[in-house]
Amino acid sequence: MTEQSIYRHLREFRDAFDKPERLAWPEISHGQLMMMMSPKKQHQLVAHRLRTQLEPQLGGDMLLMIETDMEDAALGVLRVPDLVVIDEEEATAAGDAIDPRRSHLVIEIVSKSNPTNDYEGKLRDYPAMGVPHYLIVDPRDGSAVHHWAPVRRTGTPAYDNRQHYTFGETITIGNWKIDTVGLPRYNGEGQ
Repeated sequence: MTEQSIYRHLREFRDAFDKPERLAWPEISHGQLMMMMSPKKQHQLVAHRLRTQLEPQLGGDMLLMIETDMEDAALGVLRVPDLVVIDEEEATAAGDAIDPRRSHLVIEIVSKSNPTNDYEGKLRDYPAMGVPHYLIVDPRDGSAVHHWAPVRRTGTPAYDNRQHYTFGETITIGNWKIDTVGLPRYNGEGQ
């Protein structure tokens, strides 16, 4: 069985899957179907605060999508980013999933239950998918990392640049600014 046929089977299964209430839609990467817990309220509060800052800066031809499928079938990868900036033209294009090469920015908010997914799995997949800017926001320790300029080094996709931030600093991505002062850190268990 080829990697492409495995992906097609996983995609068909995902489309027919009757998702349990506490789970988010599964993602697919490297021949695996990955089940995630639905985001908790503190995770969603961070997403809300990021969204309310970014949306007024986007202009009329760009949109900020929330938890929307982003697929590169040739790579066999389907991810569901917390937030993704795309052109309105991509939002209205044919197909159910966002073309990652037409995205401008993907933001993931790290969950307590699975930080490896954002720091390893998605950091491997997003540059391979051609995502130009990937921002990881981590309410566990009050940090953020902006990765940009996808490249292939020794056959492995990666980002050529990264900038670390701590909550309280302003993140600059192109003409966009994100003030992290108001971003809450996690408290309690199970985020």
